[in-house]
Order: sequence, then C-alpha cells, then structure tokens
Amino acid sequence: MNPIHSSVPAEIRSGQHQGHTAGLAPGCLQVNLVVLPASHAQAFGEYCALNPRPCLLILLTTPGQTDWTELGTGLDVRRDVPAYNIYENGVLSRTVPDLLNDWSDDLVTFALGFSFTFEHALLRAGIPVRNIATNTTVPMYQTNRETRSAGPFAGPLVVSMRPIPAAKVAKAHDISAQFPWARGAPIHSGDPKVLGIEDLDQPDWGDTSETRDGGVPVFWACGVTPQAALEEAELSLCITHRPGHMLVTDLPEHDPFRAGNLQ
Repeated sequence: MNPIHSSVPAEIRSGQHQGHTAGLAPGCLQVNLVVLPASHAQAFGEYCALNPRPCLLILLTTPGQTDWTELGTGLDVRRDVPAYNIYENGVLSRTVPDLLNDWSDDLVTFALGFSFTFEHALLRAGIPVRNIATNTTVPMYQTNRETRSAGPFAGPLVVSMRPIPAAKVAKAHDISAQFPWARGAPIHSGDPKVLGIEDLDQPDWGDTSETRDGGVPVFWACGVTPQAALEEAELSLCITHRPGHMLVTDLPEHDPFRAGNLQ
C-alpha cells in the first residue's frame, strides 16, 4: 500500500471527532462499512457484484478480523467509525460509538466505495458542495428503482442529492465519472419525481439541502442502498456505519486500486 495516512481514524477512536465525515481528510478514500455473519457473506458479495454503482466492493475481511492494515495504519473496524448502526431482525435497534461490546469472531466486514470521495474533486474544480459548506450530512432518498437481488438481499436504490449550479452540472458529471469506485457519474439530474421522490425537503436520511440560487438537484447512487437491503434481509444481526459517518482510509481517493495499493 502507498498510504497518505489520515489522522481522522485516531481522532474518532479517541472521541475527538464524533460527527459526520464529509469534507474530512481530503485526498483519502472514504468507505461504507457493512458487517454481517460469515454465513451470509457470499450472498452479500453477490449482491454487491450485481449492483456495483451503489455497492462497489473495495475490500472485505476474513471472519473475526478487526485490524485492517490494507485500508489504514493501525485501523480497527470496531472503533474507527464515528457511529455504527446495529440492526436486529432487520430493524435498527441502536446506534453505538464502537463495536467493542458487540463484536464476535464470525463477523465479516465489507468496505464499499462512497461518494464523499469525489466531493473534494468537485471543490477543486470550483463546484460548490452545499453539505460541506453548511457542515451537514448530504440528503439521501429511497427511489422507485429496485436493485438486483441475491439470496435474501434486495430492495430499492437509494440516492444522495447535491444541488449543483446549472452551468456546472455537466462538469460535475464528468468529474464524478472519474471515480467509479465512489459511485461514479450521477444517475439523474433535474426532476426528482422521475426517481419517485416527491419532496426534496423530506429526505429519508441525512439533512435537507436547499436547491436555491439556480441549483439543479443532482442524484448519485448511495451507499445507504445496502442498508435498505440489509433491513429487507432481516438477518438476526448486521451492522453498518451511521449514514454520513464513514470509515476514512489511508488509500488515495484518486485511485485506490493503483498498483501498490489494492490489487
């Protein structure tokens, strides 16, 4: 691995940072986490392969593995995310700051690419990112599009939305397309009703983001999609990051798969 080395995981572990991770550690890849029993790992891996836009698999652990040096120096999957959601029988039962009391040796962790990664590239190109400017979590919505199922895993596509100035929508499309491991290009821009979204002011997850000053709503496939699939699967136990509270890695956001990083 050719690490950048971010101090964010250590700050999260020590309790210095407990909020969302949007805008943190420019240049470092941020990923979604999905933790589930090893007995369901193969089926979930197939679900990711069938739905690469919202569930692009970056890496997974062996059962019980907690240290993840491929993603970061000293990284611990139980402690280095600001907040974890724990689901029991498909229902969110609680949110916790770490997994030290909930870990078991039969759990497998998946790291999935996430769209926070390309936000820094948008900013460098002079494209405003509202959620970073306002220090909020990007709004996320359930759509009328279904993902492809695998085993017990199925459910709707979830999207995140960023209002982009009309004159810069095409540029935002081209820039984000350069990050296929971080959702890639938008799946839609403009009328949210095309995706079955009736009211942008009522996101299913995250915070509202006004589309003012000529902003066009632009929608990207979102890493909350697998959380919806996990709810539908109704596993006895599964764990994810809290939406917007990601695992910050040492991998370069511009290409985590470059030789010397991930093979």
